[in-house]
Amino acid sequence: MDPRRRIAAACTVWLLALLPGSAPGQVIRFESGGLQFQTLTKGGVTVMFAPLPMHVREYSILQVAVQNGSRTSWTFKAEDFIFERPDGTKLAGAPARQVVAKLIEKGGRGDVIKLGQTYEQSLYGQARFKSTNGYEQRRQAAFAEVSNTKVKAAAVASAVAFPSVKLQPGQSTDGAVFYPTNGKGLGNGKLRLSAAGEIFEFEDLQPNSQSPNP
Repeated sequence: MDPRRRIAAACTVWLLALLPGSAPGQVIRFESGGLQFQTLTKGGVTVMFAPLPMHVREYSILQVAVQNGSRTSWTFKAEDFIFERPDGTKLAGAPARQVVAKLIEKGGRGDVIKLGQTYEQSLYGQARFKSTNGYEQRRQAAFAEVSNTKVKAAAVASAVAFPSVKLQPGQSTDGAVFYPTNGKGLGNGKLRLSAAGEIFEFEDLQPNSQSPNP
């Protein structure tokens, strides 16, 4: 992608909160790259997400991005993202380390590589966000240190999974949050995140079309 387009795209999602009619704390919805995104800003922190159109083994996946525009550093982790179904069932995102271990143990190299490709297409295709400390940075660091294919699969999984990360003011990150759903998909529900001294809640989450296990 042209560097000028990437810089402009990085600003777009944050400017959305300043659009007329977009009151503070209002969920903004948009479609990009065939995915349905929601974004919400509270206390200077912006959270954006969309369900990915695939699952890997027992996991359903959300693509998540977080921008810390506040004056305070905050820690975010996958377990903070709680998905609640209409019947009250709550699912917490699986810890990144646990996901990586299971994907390498049971998923297989092909599964993990396809996951990386799907995540990249979603991340780069929606053209509204660029992390300062996200997937691309983790991928470059991981691949600089590996050679054989099995270790490369582990590197892809480590780069994709949303990490436990402390964001300084002005920093941002992105990653995939995995939910153990036995391959059945998340279904309808809402996403709730308690972080940065705020409650982020997204109602009426509609899953994107799920593709079969790779």
